[in-house]
Amino acid sequence: MGERTVRRWLEILATGPMATVQDLGRPGLGDLGVGRSGAADRSALCLANRLLANPEGAAALEVTLGGLQVRAHGDLLFTLTGAPCPATVTDSAGWARGVGHQAVERLPDGATLRLGVPRRGLRTYLAVRGGLEVPQVLGSRATDIMAGMGPGRPARGSALPVGPPPEGFPLLDLAPVTPLYAEEPVLTILPGPRDDWFVPEALKVLCAEPYEVTVDSNRVGMRLRGPRLSRAREGELPPEGMVPGALQVPPSGQPTLFLADHPVTGGYPVIAVVRAADVDRAAQTRPGQRVRFRLARP
Repeated sequence: MGERTVRRWLEILATGPMATVQDLGRPGLGDLGVGRSGAADRSALCLANRLLANPEGAAALEVTLGGLQVRAHGDLLFTLTGAPCPATVTDSAGWARGVGHQAVERLPDGATLRLGVPRRGLRTYLAVRGGLEVPQVLGSRATDIMAGMGPGRPARGSALPVGPPPEGFPLLDLAPVTPLYAEEPVLTILPGPRDDWFVPEALKVLCAEPYEVTVDSNRVGMRLRGPRLSRAREGELPPEGMVPGALQVPPSGQPTLFLADHPVTGGYPVIAVVRAADVDRAAQTRPGQRVRFRLARP
């Protein structure tokens, strides 16, 4: 039987702290109250799919802080991107070998892949050639943990079907650039849309000192702790649309940076928005790390 006719799937043996199926989400449905969701680090997911010659939006596993174990049913090609972590493949005879990061690797039928804890970064992406073919919800296979939309979070014993491989073949076996995760990332921001709700020096305060990522952070957003951002106006806004990267500031003056599963609307003022490329970097920042902000140049 040919590569495109054999039924193949991944069996989940362990999920680690958190694993979800993600693609590029559900864009364009905000007016219906549906957020985009999708991969927290979109660039890492796209790189994984390009290495395997998948469509960039093919579904993969987003793994938080390692700990994932899967078994192949059928021969598979896979790659790991995002947060680099130690990984081993053990075949059905018990022989184990290490596998590279951002490299096209083979997972033979019956073999097991195990991911350790990343040395840097937070989220690792496991993509397979053909993509994960779980059922779609509103045109996407992404799991939105805030809305409870999309496939359920994989559990031990889950079977994730793998789609037929694309017609094209991988052109590279290794992406030559290793992701660099700074100990204290600097995120570029654009002011507003509600920076006028804050005292004139609030943006300078935001950019002057680092903010710590608290443990109350997830795919919805990163709660930050640092210098208080003082308001010039009291009261609350009517609900407004939110985007990934929005820095929303509640009455406490401590900002929250919205990530992939952010709410569609919010009533607290947004002092600034992190540029899209830096939202991916923010999504790789662990609780306890600190981030800095800088204003985009005119």
